[in-house]
Amino acid sequence: MEQSQCKKVALVTGAGRGLGAALARKLGQDRWAVAVHYHASKEGGHEVAQQIRAAGGDAEAFGADLRHQAEAQTLLRQVESRFGGLRLLINNSGIYPPVGLLETREEDWQIGWQTTATAMLFTTLASLPLLRASGAGRIVNIGDSACDRLGAREMALGYHIGKVGVYLLSRSLAREEARHGLTVNVVSPGYLEESVHLPSLSKIPAGRFGTHEDVWRAIQFLIDEKNSYVTGAHIIVSGGWNLR
Repeated sequence: MEQSQCKKVALVTGAGRGLGAALARKLGQDRWAVAVHYHASKEGGHEVAQQIRAAGGDAEAFGADLRHQAEAQTLLRQVESRFGGLRLLINNSGIYPPVGLLETREEDWQIGWQTTATAMLFTTLASLPLLRASGAGRIVNIGDSACDRLGAREMALGYHIGKVGVYLLSRSLAREEARHGLTVNVVSPGYLEESVHLPSLSKIPAGRFGTHEDVWRAIQFLIDEKNSYVTGAHIIVSGGWNLR
């Protein structure tokens, strides 16, 4: 089935604020029906969905703690009931605890990797039947600009380990799902204008921090119906910060 013949339904996780909210709005502008997932940001999630509807689009907000497989499965049942299917999954959820290595508490450690790799895995597994059935499924996972290599980190170790997990899971899923016509790719932002602990601009070769628009353009390429042969790719949107 050609992608243009399938209903354009997208699920964006962690879309109650920040990058996820921006991506949900961009999808709405691009005439996708959008399932706006939130966990803690209930008010933000409903506001994003309302903004999409106010602009003439179709959107609904859904709350779920995706660290738990049962909640991810319930979320996808709700999405199917509301929209009738799913063609695009953007796994964006993740909590960044700004805590140094030696100050890491159990809660910081658990929430870092569970809201990234664990949530991504459970949501993807629950989404696969719908994505396969669409005949043109796309998964875009949000990494970070160093998730494809191992190196020392000073802050939020659980989160960064989770993002490495997102990268490895993405490559594994890309290989597994290619025979179903489903693509799985990673888009990894560097420092965005809203990022915690921004470095000096002198450390960014491009001379500026990234924007939501920069990330969206990379995602647009991956979800375009003409780019169905691109899978297992990793697009780094960092202005050259990762070239160290």
